[in-house]
Amino acid sequence: MIDKIKELEKISRVLDANFQERGYLLNEITDYSQDYLEKINNTSAFSFDIDKNDAISDFSINDSGEDIKAILKSLDRHVNFSGANTLSSKYFGYIPTGSIFHSALGDYHAAIINRYTGLYYTAPGPALLENTLIRWISNILGYPDNSLGNLSSGGSISTLTALVTARDAHNIEGDEINKAVVYLTSQTHHCLKKVLHIVGLDNCIVREIDIDDNYRMNANKLEEAVISDKKHGLNPWLIVGTAGTTNTGSVDPLYNLSQIANQYGLWYHIDGAYGAFYLLSDEVKDRFSGIEKSHSIIVDPHKSLFIPFGSGVTLIREGKKLHDSFSAHADYIENIMEKTEEMSPADLSPELTRHFRGLRMWLPLKLFGISVFKAALTEKILLARYFYEKMMEIKRIELGPYPDLSIVTYRWIPEKGNPDDFNKLLLKKIQHEGKIFISSTKLNGKYVLRLAVGSFKTHKEDIDVAINVIRGSAEEIEAG
Repeated sequence: MIDKIKELEKISRVLDANFQERGYLLNEITDYSQDYLEKINNTSAFSFDIDKNDAISDFSINDSGEDIKAILKSLDRHVNFSGANTLSSKYFGYIPTGSIFHSALGDYHAAIINRYTGLYYTAPGPALLENTLIRWISNILGYPDNSLGNLSSGGSISTLTALVTARDAHNIEGDEINKAVVYLTSQTHHCLKKVLHIVGLDNCIVREIDIDDNYRMNANKLEEAVISDKKHGLNPWLIVGTAGTTNTGSVDPLYNLSQIANQYGLWYHIDGAYGAFYLLSDEVKDRFSGIEKSHSIIVDPHKSLFIPFGSGVTLIREGKKLHDSFSAHADYIENIMEKTEEMSPADLSPELTRHFRGLRMWLPLKLFGISVFKAALTEKILLARYFYEKMMEIKRIELGPYPDLSIVTYRWIPEKGNPDDFNKLLLKKIQHEGKIFISSTKLNGKYVLRLAVGSFKTHKEDIDVAINVIRGSAEEIEAG
C-alpha cells in the first residue's frame, strides 16, 4: 500500500503548482485576456458562426492533459466570439451586459483563497465583508437596521428566497394555498410564476392587474381586486411590484402599492433586479418613492453595477423572517456554529456551500467609490432618452412610452405590408449583420423592437451607430 500511495502522490502532485508553473500559466492567461479585451470592440456584437462538431471535439476531456496554449486556442475558436457579445459597446439586446475588468480580479482572488463562506465562524472576514455589502444596499434602499439579506446567483434565486420567506410569514400552506391570491401584471418577470411552481404554490390564484399606457401597474385596479377577493372569502397575500420591467423598463407606482399592501395586510415584494440601483441617479430617484416600504426586494448587481453574471441580492425588511425560513443545524457543524452578532450566509439562503461572490462587487466599489457608478447609471438613462428623442425625428418610427430608465421600445412602420412581419425581418437582418445587437418583444399584441442601454462601455457614439444601423437596414429592406 505504501508503494501505491507514493506512486499516486507523484502523479497527483501536479495539481499543486509551484511558483514557476503558476507564473507560466498566469502569463499565458493574462496575455490572452488582455488581447481579448483590446480587440473586443472591433468584433461583431452578434455572431452565430460556430462549428458544433469541431467544438465538441475540442471540448472533450481526455485522459492526458494539453498545453495551455492549445486550450486557449480552443476558447478563441469556439467560445469567445460566438453568440451575443455582451462586452460590446453596441450590445443593446438585454439588460445584463459584460462586466468590468476589476470584478474579475475580485473573482480571481476569491477563487484563489477559496474560503468557505457559508458560516461566519469558518470565514469571519468574507462573511463580514458580504454582510457589509448587504447593509450598504439596505441603506441605499431605505431599509431599517434590522433588515437582513443574502448575496445570491441572480434574480431567480433571489426571488425564490424572498417568496419562501413571504410564504412562511403568512402561513400559506395546505388548504390556504388554494385561497391565497398573488397580484402582478403582464409585465412581471416570468421567473415569478416559475418560483411559485418550485415552492409548491402552483395553486395560488394569480391576478394580472391592468397596466396603464406606460406599462405600469394600475394601483386603483389593484385595490379593487383586493377588496373584491376579500369579499369573496379569498386571502389576498402577495403584491409584486416592479422597479424596472424587463420589457420596457417601466417602474410601477411603488408608493401607491405600498399603501395598499399596508392597508389590507399583504406582503409587498419588489422586483428591482434591473432597476433598483438606478435609485443612485438623481435623474430618476423620485420614481422609487415607496421602495423602502416593501417587505422584500431583489436587486441584481450583474444588471446595473456592471459586474459578472451570477450576482444577485435578496433583502428582507424584517430580517428575522428570513432567518426563520432558512436557518438549519446539523450535528457535524455544531462545533462551528457559535453565536455571534454577525449572521452566517447559510442561515439566510438556500445555499450552504457557496462561492465568495461578494468580492467581485466589493473590490470595484472600493477602488472607485460610489460616485463613478452614479455617473455611469445616469449616463445610461440619458443615452436612452437621447435615442428616444432622435428616433422621434424618423417619421416611420412608432415609439413606445418615454423611458422610465434605460430601455426604449419602438418599431418601423413600413409603407405597405404587415408591420410585425417587417420588424421581424428587420431584427433578423440587424442580428445577422452583427454591427449592433438588439432584441424584440410583444406589447399589446404588437411585435416591437427593444434597445436596452446597460453596458459600461456604451456611450453616445454607440447610440448614433445604432440609430444609423436601424434606419439604414429598414430603408434597405423597403428598397427591396
